[in-house]
Amino acid sequence: MTLNDDTICAVATRPGGALGIVRVSGPDAIRLTDSIFKSASGHPLASAAPYTLSFGQIVDADQSTVDEVLISVFRAPHSFTGQDSTEISCHGSAYILEQVCHLLIEAGCRQAEPGEFTQRAFLAGKMDLSQAEAVADLIASGNRATHHIAMSQLKGHFSSELSVLREQLLQLTSLLELELDFADHEELEFADRTELLSLARRADDRITELARSFKTGQALKQGVPVAIVGKTNVGKSTLLNRLVKEDRAIVSDIHGTTRDTIEDSIQINGVTFRFIDTAGIRQTADEIEQIGITRTFAAIDKALIVIWMVDSKPTTDEIKEIASHLEGKKLILALNKSDLNSYSAFDSSALNLKADDIRVIEISAKFNKNIAELENFIYALADIPEISADTVIVTQTRHYEALTSAHRNLERVINGLDSTLPGDLIAEDLRQVLQDLAQITGSAITPDETLQNIFHHFCIGK
Repeated sequence: MTLNDDTICAVATRPGGALGIVRVSGPDAIRLTDSIFKSASGHPLASAAPYTLSFGQIVDADQSTVDEVLISVFRAPHSFTGQDSTEISCHGSAYILEQVCHLLIEAGCRQAEPGEFTQRAFLAGKMDLSQAEAVADLIASGNRATHHIAMSQLKGHFSSELSVLREQLLQLTSLLELELDFADHEELEFADRTELLSLARRADDRITELARSFKTGQALKQGVPVAIVGKTNVGKSTLLNRLVKEDRAIVSDIHGTTRDTIEDSIQINGVTFRFIDTAGIRQTADEIEQIGITRTFAAIDKALIVIWMVDSKPTTDEIKEIASHLEGKKLILALNKSDLNSYSAFDSSALNLKADDIRVIEISAKFNKNIAELENFIYALADIPEISADTVIVTQTRHYEALTSAHRNLERVINGLDSTLPGDLIAEDLRQVLQDLAQITGSAITPDETLQNIFHHFCIGK
């Protein structure tokens, strides 16, 4: 894929706001913008210094004013795309933004494809592929955690991690290549297999750690799934309404009111949690209600955390039924209607979960008792690491797959070093590991189709 030398334009902001921005990038960006601009100072944009603003009017072919604007000028290579660029700040009317783009296209610009500005930044070497993908994540970030992760990746912290791994693996490759080149000189030893094995294992440990962070990354991007389950009329819908602070679910004394899953989200400590209110679990002949109960168990299977609500001590059969769906889950046993009931100590050993994965709390969803404490339990069980602007967490499926492939290939390297496999075979596996990691940043030769697919998912104007 090569960098196009035509000049592109696009609206970079959502229409309807007070202000809107049209971006222009390419060799003729300044000249073409100047052709539809009437500067209040009388000076052309061609004479404007980089990083300066010029006030004036956008005018059409009849010199009629379309809007009063401010134009920012950026000169290559010191711009987002690495090319000459302008940004036209005007009023946010959809009509005005459309007219500005129309005039630019008539002057000689081309309408930008989705993600083409960021694609040009990548092709110009302004950022690697993982940083380019972080731009889309930053735009889509809906909470503090995802914002920090996207900013960390955009700043190149993930790329730096991969760069360190690459250097370690290149060192390993070099030592193996030297071993091959001087195989006839038994008296020369560049590195013993123990040293190579230690180096490979350290790299594999970090690759595995990064791959494992993908589960957290996905939960943060999509919202940590929390299923609220229990028998009918134990207060599940009331609890959902309390958590999201609105009447999201119908509350009724009639059994079986909730027949399908209901979802809503809230943020706790800057992290999004996705709550799923489910149909009450009971024996029923109602076919529709049975479908709802089946979906309840499906929601448990997909959840990271399960809030099991009861309003009386669970029976042995109820414990067995819920326990059969809790493998790998975190559980909060919410003893509801504590304003009416007094609960004896609950033996959680029957649930076959680790003690650290269970919390027990008395609440009253109706009277908002201990709901804040319940939220604290939810956040604690999610086990979200402390996230700052330099935290590295994998969020892209493509990155996870590349890391997983690198781990598999590096395992072969480790096994080969451990079993005195010939160096040339080990070196081949090492080259594959390097290629896997390079796919993340785009530093290797990457098929055009892969790049096009990535940038296609960007919005117009980015």
